[in-house]
Amino acid sequence: MTRPTATGLSITDLRPAPADIAGDAVSGLSASPRWLPSKYFYDAHGSQLFEQITRQPEYYPTRVELALLDAAMPQIADAVAPHAHVVEYGSGSGRKTRLLLEGLETPVAYTPIEISRTALRASVERLAEEFPQVELLPVCADFTRPVPLPEPSRETGHTLVFFPGSTLGNFTDADAVELLRSMRETMGPRGQALVGIDLDKDPALIEAAYNDAAGVTAAFTLNLLARLNREIGSDFDLDGFHHRARYSRERRRIETFLVSKRAQDVVAGGRRFHFEPGETIQVEYSHKYTDASFDALVADAGLQVVRRWNDPRDWFGLRLLEPA
Repeated sequence: MTRPTATGLSITDLRPAPADIAGDAVSGLSASPRWLPSKYFYDAHGSQLFEQITRQPEYYPTRVELALLDAAMPQIADAVAPHAHVVEYGSGSGRKTRLLLEGLETPVAYTPIEISRTALRASVERLAEEFPQVELLPVCADFTRPVPLPEPSRETGHTLVFFPGSTLGNFTDADAVELLRSMRETMGPRGQALVGIDLDKDPALIEAAYNDAAGVTAAFTLNLLARLNREIGSDFDLDGFHHRARYSRERRRIETFLVSKRAQDVVAGGRRFHFEPGETIQVEYSHKYTDASFDALVADAGLQVVRRWNDPRDWFGLRLLEPA
């Protein structure tokens, strides 16, 4: 289904239906331990909250990655062939996209794949004004599943998949490998991928980024329950849960949970679930990588790292991938 934006651009709309969301919620809440998919954080309000998170003083990833992308852009442009069809997974507000499209040599088309229609519409309407020479082909969809890409009207040299923000770190290793394999198919035999990765570092620095003093991340996490209440008729009491994010040194990842404050029953997807005090729902992982761990991950997906860029403190990295 395609729907026009205010500027006349058409968005291919493949968003998850309420039945899909309900099925995922029931599956996760029936598991032991319980979980909910982090992809459902990003409704309109969730996307706004995430933008606020990226501007908190404790949240270094966005700030550091933007500076790194800006500094490395001339080298990235030299390493990427001209006339690219840029395909971005989880485009968000498009701040990083702007730097990429400005820096690349004559990009032909841009396809953002974003689960939040509100964020997608706002982003492409801004980009349409700034890059009239680039054909915009937005898709509202869950990029963790295969997505049919729109065909640009002009011939392109190759496909560049852009996956910033260390979003890959939100997946378990097994799921990350599957996503990278799908990415390899999307880019094709002559394509490339530019991936942002958060690097392993001081646990205190990492934990602070996911527990900002203003409480924006906690509000973002709890908004997942508000979305389930609104879209599938759940009855979560948001005051009955609190946000907890801790860094596991052994697994090199932030583990984020919603924790029940008391004994309570919740109805979701037509099912009733009982929670004891302190019982958790795992809602997000955020893996931090070393070169060795990331190289092993991409190798399992049939890819290889061909260029590496880090910020001066080695907090964050950009990696250019090609089929092995």
